[in-house]
Amino acid sequence: MKKYIIALDQGTTSSRAIAFDKKANIVGMRNCEFKQYYPQPGWVEHDPFDILNSQLKALEMLLEDYSINPSEIDSIGITNQRETVVVWNKETGKPVHNAIVWQCRRTADICEQLKKDGHEKMIKEKTGLVIDAYFSGTKIKWILDNVMGCRQLADTGRLLVGTIDTWLIYQFTNGKSHVTDPTNASRTMLYNINTNKWDEQLLKLFDIPKSLLPKVINNSAFAGTMTIEQYDIPICGIAGDQQAALFGQNCLLPGEAKNTYGTGCFILVNVGYEPIQSANGLLTTIAWKLNDKTTYALEGSVFNAGSSIQWLRDELQLIKSADESETCAQAVVDTNDVYVVPAFTGLGTPYWDMYARGTIVGLTRGANRNHIVRATLESIAYQSMDVMECMEKDANIIIKQLRVDGGASANNFLMQYQADVTGAKVIRPRISETTALGVAFFAGLYTGFFSGLDELKELNKIDKIFTCRTNEKYRENKKKKWHKAVEKSKDWV
Repeated sequence: MKKYIIALDQGTTSSRAIAFDKKANIVGMRNCEFKQYYPQPGWVEHDPFDILNSQLKALEMLLEDYSINPSEIDSIGITNQRETVVVWNKETGKPVHNAIVWQCRRTADICEQLKKDGHEKMIKEKTGLVIDAYFSGTKIKWILDNVMGCRQLADTGRLLVGTIDTWLIYQFTNGKSHVTDPTNASRTMLYNINTNKWDEQLLKLFDIPKSLLPKVINNSAFAGTMTIEQYDIPICGIAGDQQAALFGQNCLLPGEAKNTYGTGCFILVNVGYEPIQSANGLLTTIAWKLNDKTTYALEGSVFNAGSSIQWLRDELQLIKSADESETCAQAVVDTNDVYVVPAFTGLGTPYWDMYARGTIVGLTRGANRNHIVRATLESIAYQSMDVMECMEKDANIIIKQLRVDGGASANNFLMQYQADVTGAKVIRPRISETTALGVAFFAGLYTGFFSGLDELKELNKIDKIFTCRTNEKYRENKKKKWHKAVEKSKDWV
């Protein structure tokens, strides 16, 4: 009798292994951090073997600490930091360079040149993405062009490339499986989300031979076998972290949305079986592909969310812990008309202003610590509101419910305020590890561990629902003031 599904959640700073039972309860969880490399300002790298070893270590600790026998494991699901990419030698299995991380800005010049050459419209239509150093395509091009001997190895078919899911699966299966899924593929700037294929025109533009790229399989599909203590365990679920969270939150119908409150906020809304090109600064992306049917999503990014709470704690020292922000916010009835715009690294959706900087406006002698803390929390809700409004315009929908996860979703004040400024119900699940849950669901659907989508909905228990307590006039007034504050932060540098 198989008792568990293991989700491997490979993140930007740590790798986690989580065991779920038949009722989708977390049985155990282990975490292993790894080193970050910053070779130059704006450059970010990981050692691919650090990623692999930290993921194996987390898995080993999980099985040992919770006395899980490999024979009890039904299958494995893998979710990963998206856009981070590895290029390795097919013959040796060794990387030719460190992994270039999604945060890395080294290919900004390549992106500027692509824009100058007039490729923006074509790339957006094919991939749903804006031209940015964030995505994997320019990173792969940089490695092939800048690492000695790589171009020749690539042209003679001796290199392989992959996002982190692909790298892990290749290693776990001893080189037998070189695969990815549509969610990770759709973040490379090389994958046509309309045809569901690697795009010949884009590969030619980036000068990347097709032979390097992995095979793209469904999110819920057999990806290969991992041997643990003589037991062969199938890997049957793959998804990029944000799409995995959308599925883990059961946002299965068009108009259903989720917001992950981490360092930044990632908001995704299911838009159904047809991709929608955004006119409001959102990305179009593949949500998942199940039974050969592709579901699409719109995605918006808030750059500074949890990081602004860390700023209150570490730089301003207004609070001693993140939890204390809630106490401070509730100690005052409002912000005393203070607005904080935490544009520390520019503004994301819908402004896309990399020259904006953080701003506090509306200060008077009556403004105190609690007002500034409350205004910072409110800013996270306002930024998320801006993204949701773009989604509603693009998809011609009203988002009535917002499912939430991530560290800051534990803050009751913030969740209530999110409901108050958007008018949407904010739903927080009992299991906050929705990213891992999403790939556990994908894996379990393939093997029959879970019977189908109806069962998944039943398993997703709710912790708390926050309902709107304000009227439209209140919301419009707050929105107007917030947008006035945002204007003050723009184009500062």
